[in-house]
Amino acid sequence: MVFILKAGVEQREIDKFVKTWEDRGFNTILSVGTEHTAVCLIGNTAPIDLQHEVETNEIVDYGKRVTEQYKAVSRTVHADNTIIRIAGYTSEDGRTEDVIFGEGTFPVIAGPCSVESEEQIIEVARSIKKSGARLLRGGAFKPRTSPYAFQGLKEDGLELLFKARKITGLPIVSEVMNQTQLPLFEDVDIIQIGARNMQNFDLLKEVGKLKKPVLLKRGLANSIEELLMSAEYIMSEGNEQIILCERGIRTFETMTRNTLDLSAVVLLKQKSHLPVIVDPSHGTGIRSLVAPMSRAILAVGADGLMVEVHDNPAKALSDGGQSLDPLQFEELMGDLKKRAAMEDKKI
Repeated sequence: MVFILKAGVEQREIDKFVKTWEDRGFNTILSVGTEHTAVCLIGNTAPIDLQHEVETNEIVDYGKRVTEQYKAVSRTVHADNTIIRIAGYTSEDGRTEDVIFGEGTFPVIAGPCSVESEEQIIEVARSIKKSGARLLRGGAFKPRTSPYAFQGLKEDGLELLFKARKITGLPIVSEVMNQTQLPLFEDVDIIQIGARNMQNFDLLKEVGKLKKPVLLKRGLANSIEELLMSAEYIMSEGNEQIILCERGIRTFETMTRNTLDLSAVVLLKQKSHLPVIVDPSHGTGIRSLVAPMSRAILAVGADGLMVEVHDNPAKALSDGGQSLDPLQFEELMGDLKKRAAMEDKKI
């Protein structure tokens, strides 16, 4: 249930209204937008007489029931887009600025699937920044289908990412595997929750307690609603800095690694106020499809892009077949910049 408050209500009246409901056993979400302020109730609201509550409270304009299971991430509760700012990007001329998701921008996250060596990650970081990427991705802890596959450099991999950030000025994105690793990620700019952990609810609760942006990937066989419910777990613990990521789902199709569901971008932006980006590398698993799908991702209205880039894909320890080399990434970025300019978007 959500109450839309009248314009010009003083903060003390809002606080009093919120406390009244919390005293009655409800959790509340206060959403302050450009057009109105909303108070959402979390709990069993069935016994509440909505019309009576609206008519007897002077600060309430109107109320409505939220039928979706997800509340905090719903656009019904929070009509305005959530804007997420990642501090620390250093431009070529030495200026420090924010990377922004959800404000008509289209930042690109790029880097290798796995951090393999100091030389590799620094070389890739320098090349992707020159091409226009705004954040560096790299896996230090790697969830692999086979226990015999390369599992990442772990803590050493994180240290190499920190070094690459210091050299290039690119904020970093890396995947956490479980909540016991979170202390190692204190200096990571965006913590990624991978597809296999999308419903690791204990992990979601723990990152929800952090004051740090979280990149939440859709699971391999999860619905759009399940993705939103996982985001709800994070937000219910107080962390509103969530970036949703469509990365393809498993279907009966065998010619691609996954089926990249671009309709999910449109639906997610209709249903939720959170920014949505797309990973076409995992979504297709085929290098030649990454650039065409990236153009489609920009066209469909996504808030950003995540692409795997390796200095030598043929020798990559993981996912080389879906990784672009630096030259291919440079060509893609040149194309995307032209297309983004026509849509008045900044990459």
